Amino acid sequence: MDHLTFHGAAETVTGSKYLLESGDTRVLIDCGLFQGLKELRERNWQRLPFEPTSVASVVLTHAHIDHIGYLPRFVKTGFRGPVYCTKATAELCELQLYDTARLEEEDAAYANRKGYSKHRPALPLFDEHDVARTLKLLRPVERGKWFQAGGPIWCRHRDVGHLLGSAMIETELRHASRTTRVLFSGDVGRYNAPLYYDPSPPPECDYLICESTYGDREHPIEPVLDQLAEAVKSGIARGGVILVAAFAIGRAQQLVYLLHVLEEHGRIPKLPIYIDSPMAIEATQIYTRHAADHDLVEAEITEPGWKFTGDDIVYAGTRDESKALNRIAGPAIIISSSGMMTGGRILHHLKQRLPSAENTILLGGYMAPGTRGRALFDGKPTLRVHGSEIPVRAAVVRIPALSGHADHRELLRWLEPLPPPKLTFLTHGELPSANMLAEQLRRLRGWNTVVPKHGETFELPDVVVL
Repeated sequence: MDHLTFHGAAETVTGSKYLLESGDTRVLIDCGLFQGLKELRERNWQRLPFEPTSVASVVLTHAHIDHIGYLPRFVKTGFRGPVYCTKATAELCELQLYDTARLEEEDAAYANRKGYSKHRPALPLFDEHDVARTLKLLRPVERGKWFQAGGPIWCRHRDVGHLLGSAMIETELRHASRTTRVLFSGDVGRYNAPLYYDPSPPPECDYLICESTYGDREHPIEPVLDQLAEAVKSGIARGGVILVAAFAIGRAQQLVYLLHVLEEHGRIPKLPIYIDSPMAIEATQIYTRHAADHDLVEAEITEPGWKFTGDDIVYAGTRDESKALNRIAGPAIIISSSGMMTGGRILHHLKQRLPSAENTILLGGYMAPGTRGRALFDGKPTLRVHGSEIPVRAAVVRIPALSGHADHRELLRWLEPLPPPKLTFLTHGELPSANMLAEQLRRLRGWNTVVPKHGETFELPDVVVL
């Protein structure tokens, strides 16, 4: 008998973990970290209801932390099987996981020094040693090629936009005379997005697990270049620093490219751009090595070409170089991670820049509940950083078009050519988003849809192959 259990990303946008079982074989699709609300983050410390040693393999959709960040903890608690992913995802995993381990260790050490943690001592969820053991298990595979993930479970990756190396996972549970086809969307990218190809059409399947991050919302039609130009010009008028919280992988590269486009077309003046993220520096090198995965023509941005360097771009790799940015007056742009402001160097910049009304904080993309990015998005008057409440006097500006997720309209467009699956699961979305998309698919297309609960298991009846 085949079963599917949702151990993450159910009624929330984080912690993606889908356990697929066929007979005695178990395969985990994604192994993400819970982020945001405290009640979600605490799940990272809870023992999983299944033994990691019982899982034959892990198959990854892409390299964002909410899809890969639990891997070192999974290995620490006993998993020893292969981890399958695309080649670009494998390279990005190394960056992401080491960075997350360093943040875990640094945050624990800082909490112990300052005494603001209730744990004595505060400990990291995992460390760099756990990451090193995890990376040895990575098995890069070619997109479009079937591989045996374990027992009767076969998988292959298909491009879905969103991020370098991203993929949906087409899965077949192959039995002697019958099969069941299960499709995991991963995170579906946007159409005409800078740097990435449009998401490939989904293949026919019996069961679909589809993300719903923006299942109840649509991104503004205004082009991203227009939104970004207006935000930068407003920031220049204030006279201070434009601080951008950006994921080091993907968002930072998009921003640098788009800013260059605006500068070279004369839409904004040339400004010093500081990239304060060692990981963003390394990620840019990975993007350069995987140029075949980029698409600039479909993004309708064909000039000035691929450009991540210039005399106006300064990469701050060391801590001293990062600290020196505190003395930058402006106008200037500082791009730092993490994207949702959950940790990293961005926190130190927020402490420095938030109290001044001349500065601008630029938010792009989705901000999960419970994150500092969401608090700024919601207009909170103060922001808690390193145990202190920092007053928010800087201007907070949103650029929704920078989101890497398909919105409501784009998700329906992506699903349009797909014949109705027997059952569609809406995941990776807050409950209102998932419920609205589920209702739309029921009402407009007659699809059988469900929004699973955390830990809920579903039986997947086999489909006879004629």
